[in-house]
This record gives sequence, C-alpha cells and structure tokens, in this order.
Amino acid sequence: MTNRFMEIALAEARAAAARGEVPVGAVLVLDGAVVARAGNRTRADNDVTAHAEIAVIREGAEKLGRERLSGADLYVTLEPCTMCAAAISFARIRRLYYGAEDPKGGAVDNGVRFFSQATCHHAPDVYSGISEAEAADILRTFFRERRDPQ
Repeated sequence: MTNRFMEIALAEARAAAARGEVPVGAVLVLDGAVVARAGNRTRADNDVTAHAEIAVIREGAEKLGRERLSGADLYVTLEPCTMCAAAISFARIRRLYYGAEDPKGGAVDNGVRFFSQATCHHAPDVYSGISEAEAADILRTFFRERRDPQ
C-alpha cells in the first residue's frame, strides 16, 4: 500500500541516501497538508539526534508555534528508534505510519516497544508496513553499496 505522504517520505529517504546519510525520510501532516518533511541529517549536522522524525517534529513545532502536535500524523520510512518513539509520544502525534520494520533498532513493534510501556504518557495509533518493500529496498541498496563499492 502506498499513499502520497509515504511517497514524499520515500523521496526524502532517497535524498538522504544521495547525501550519504542513512536513508530514512519522514513527513508530518496536519489536516491533510504537509507541515514538514525531512530525511536523516546526522552526518551533515554532526548531531546524533538529527533523525528524520526529530527533524520534522522540530520543524512542525516551529511552523505551528506549539510544542504539542496533537492531531498531526507522522509518516516515516523506517520503524522509529527509542529516541524517536519518545519524541513522537511527547509531541502527542496522533498517528504513526511507518514502512519497514527495524528488528535491531526499532522501538515500536520491536525492541523496547516504547508505546506499550506503562511509563509512556501518550501512544499514537500505529500503522506499519506502508510501502514496506520499497522502504526496505532503499535501505538494503544503500548499505550494499557501502559494503561492496563498484
């Protein structure tokens, strides 16, 4: 299943890959309109917190002039890590849509399952597997090219 917002997130992931970043893209949507879009930029910013999800939450909060993004939906190409899951919770994101699962680093349906913890104050509705094959392929290709440069 593909939708227009995940297509934008996939484009952000491809752009991140072209910059040498791990190819993860994210889009923040409110009332059917894109508020923010970004790809990973940890290397460009020399900032381990510059994940795509964090970038769109920061940009969205800035644009909307508020710290809580109640009613907003987040589309991301890879299952969020613990840091990003916490930010999603604190931002009060309404719905999370993600593409590929991350058995090693994910924290939504894998790992710590952040939103299922008693200490989690807000859990978004979660929809996984959105454009999963394409999102996973972007990641596989990126890492294969780094292991086996031609």
